[in-house]
Amino acid sequence: MLVTLATRTFTPEPTAAALRLGALARALAAGGVRVRVLTSRLAPSVARDAASSAEDPHGPTSPEREGGAQGQGAPAETGNGEGGHGLVEVRRAPVLRDKTGAVRGYVSYLSFDLPLIARLLTGARPDVVVSEPPPTTGAAVRLACALRRLPYVYYCADIVSDAAALAGVPRPIVRAVAALESFALRGARSVIAVSDGVARRARDLGARDVAVVPNGVRVPDAVATGTPEGFPACDGPVFVYAGTVAQWLAPEVFVNAFERARERLGDARLVFVGQGSGWEELADRARGVAGVQMIPAVSAEEADRWMARATATLASLRPGGYDYAYPTKILASLAQATPVIYAGPGQAARDVAEGGLGIACSLNADEVAEAMVALAMGSAAWVGPEGVRAWVREHRSVAASSAAAAAAVRSAL
Repeated sequence: MLVTLATRTFTPEPTAAALRLGALARALAAGGVRVRVLTSRLAPSVARDAASSAEDPHGPTSPEREGGAQGQGAPAETGNGEGGHGLVEVRRAPVLRDKTGAVRGYVSYLSFDLPLIARLLTGARPDVVVSEPPPTTGAAVRLACALRRLPYVYYCADIVSDAAALAGVPRPIVRAVAALESFALRGARSVIAVSDGVARRARDLGARDVAVVPNGVRVPDAVATGTPEGFPACDGPVFVYAGTVAQWLAPEVFVNAFERARERLGDARLVFVGQGSGWEELADRARGVAGVQMIPAVSAEEADRWMARATATLASLRPGGYDYAYPTKILASLAQATPVIYAGPGQAARDVAEGGLGIACSLNADEVAEAMVALAMGSAAWVGPEGVRAWVREHRSVAASSAAAAAAVRSAL
């Protein structure tokens, strides 16, 4: 059996999609399924980190590195041999990235999606194709699969048109995105949704057979060691936001809160590690604020080091129409034994509060400031480093989630 994963981002990129699909590839390969990944060349900063990690014989491995990864300089459509139980092949092609290293915006998306159609139409015939957002990629996969009469599975991590509406994108564009999204969802043999809320909205847009598989993360035997490049040398707490920066996530609340709490925090730092559509706007907001650092996207392994060394990590979500979203950066932080300050609505807030995983509050700078002070001073009630790791193992294991996703893919045949 051959499964093709069509995705603009794949491990070791430090994105939720890359980690989720990397886990799916490993789960499929563990069951004897051959996996071909059609993806994009790594961002330069990620490629450098990945090369450094590959040189470390004790470093973590991804499906790609296990087979001898093709790096940034690899030609398009060059495979890496076999990795991930000898059954995962990763093929990278050029893509347009912005200056932060992100593949964002529809020009960048189309620089991946249009060549993807040709890539799917050539080469060995897969039994099933797996795609995920953005909707342009889903639409490209539907067209190519229709021509080759192949089934495909749409791995629906979020509803992009809902996020666009929340971000204030003009209504005509939102309607166009929703139409593309519906086109991708309606054509899928089956859909994997990461939550009940996403499943409900996918059905609203025309999805038929929908399986709910919550996101999971791998909890390593030990937390990441070593000091990440650029980690601040300071005597006070270090708060880290590691992941995608976008308007609908409202990360500026942490800059506002840090300014208000600065005098009580001493020699503290607030560090943003990532990329995304809101990166430049956030950098403008942070400019001139003492103690704030902006670090471009790094590999997933380097991001783990940032989270492991942090006093607390940060996650947020703007209320209103997208409350079913669940920032995966929360789970990645807990796996590194670090508490989370979560500002926003939804299941994530309930998990953080009820599980004692850090501090949950509303998207309010004053409340976030108090949470920062409480964790910095050690007065916050949370279950501790091993407690948060145990919670992830029990509730959000990547082994369980990737096995369920792999079963959903196989059932599409």
